[in-house]
Amino acid sequence: MNSRFTSNTTAKPLVIVIPLEVPEIQATVICSRRHDMQIRIRSGGHDYEGLSYVSEVPFVVIDLINLREVQVDVEKRSAWVQGGATAGELLYKISQKSKTLGFPAGICPTVGVSGLISGGGYGFLMRKYGLSADNILDAHIIDVNGRVLDRESMGEDLFWAIRGGGGASFGVIIAWKVKLVHVPSTVTIFRVSRTLEHNATKLIQKWQLVANKLDEDLNIRVILERVNTSTQTRKLTIKATFESLFLGGVDGLIPLMEEEFPELGLVREDCTEMSWIESVIYHGGFTSDFTSDQPLEVLLNRTHSGVLFFKAKSDYVRDPIPDIGLEGLWPMFYEDEAKSAVLIFTPYGGIMDEISESEIPFPHRAGNIYQIQHLVFWKEEGDKVEKRHINWIRKLYIYMEPFVSKSPRGAYVNYRDLDIGVNNNNGYTSYKKASIWGVKYFKNNFKRLAKVKTKVDPLNFFRSEQSIPSLSRFDNITIRHNTLPCEEGMQLLEFPDALHVII
Repeated sequence: MNSRFTSNTTAKPLVIVIPLEVPEIQATVICSRRHDMQIRIRSGGHDYEGLSYVSEVPFVVIDLINLREVQVDVEKRSAWVQGGATAGELLYKISQKSKTLGFPAGICPTVGVSGLISGGGYGFLMRKYGLSADNILDAHIIDVNGRVLDRESMGEDLFWAIRGGGGASFGVIIAWKVKLVHVPSTVTIFRVSRTLEHNATKLIQKWQLVANKLDEDLNIRVILERVNTSTQTRKLTIKATFESLFLGGVDGLIPLMEEEFPELGLVREDCTEMSWIESVIYHGGFTSDFTSDQPLEVLLNRTHSGVLFFKAKSDYVRDPIPDIGLEGLWPMFYEDEAKSAVLIFTPYGGIMDEISESEIPFPHRAGNIYQIQHLVFWKEEGDKVEKRHINWIRKLYIYMEPFVSKSPRGAYVNYRDLDIGVNNNNGYTSYKKASIWGVKYFKNNFKRLAKVKTKVDPLNFFRSEQSIPSLSRFDNITIRHNTLPCEEGMQLLEFPDALHVII
């Protein structure tokens, strides 16, 4: 959770509903509509801009924390996971049933599955199997009328929309049926760091040329941050960390690296073999020691400790950033606000280049070399401190403009950034205005998302600063489907006595 949105001045919900059963969510949706109260849906609470638990107008939070059951079917290679589970809880339950089945979840185990899947879902398996949202077989959603719909009853348009289009725009997603994928009994990880004094810039250049062309079993991401050159001096430098997962043993990895990326100088001593689920623990930040014996139960932790404020942005790179571009970037990391700044380069290629831009709403596919996540962290409270750090990352974002995708400048909805545009807060936003941010996240798929939204939620009940807009007659976009009735036949329910409500 971003500490920027947990201060005493942050707007608080009028009601927090913590349902134990699905009918309680249905009642909450219907009652909230009756009383004209917005809903925020919290799965894991990881929305970068706090939209799963913060709003400027009177609102209700539905916290799905009690709905996190996972049922794994090894024979059918599938699992049902409730919307309140975290990625770590899902992967842990899979590992208890099989050592050679996994799921392409995100890197952070504490992220809620509903937010992860409904926005896309990056991870170390993406070059082999795609995003989390690419591996969904079915879903259960509560719509604006309080009905529980599965894939068949919701129809393929809505099922398409919730897999990468931001599920909270369309209803409350209470469960997902995920496709499990094969993982080998042994994988290999490495983490190799180089500073500017050890050719980091040249290594990044070579990485840009090969990372998206490597075997799909190999994923190498780059993490950039500033460090001291040594413990004895305050001189600063840039450290590039090459962090990898290889779906196989070290005997297969070393020859591959010697052929494709010899400049990194990887040796066997840099590598560690382990099970795939152990690599999830390592990459999830639960341990920095390859040899530490962390129990798998650490994946059941739902939160990271500590207070952390941050702001994030994202970009997509289609052509390698030249030396001059990288060298112009380094001085920005030496500024005071960049003390805890990080850039993460996530490689494309593999199956990501093969899936159509319109297969699901997530459109960032072939043509991208890698994706960038820009992050700046700070620990001090206060508006002035926050403003300085946010101004720094905005300046960085401006600097990066010549080197990233254009028309539109792409962005990833799960790294939500309200700087790129917001809806009106009066309940209606034109398609034209919403397109300012919408095409950055979804490109041409944004128009189809708006049509689906209009079909299933014509009065725009499920809305936020960056929710998909419902179209009006002023938007001049043809809708070929009849919209669902919003009030006709709807039965008003009161909150049941057993419902867990915090006021």
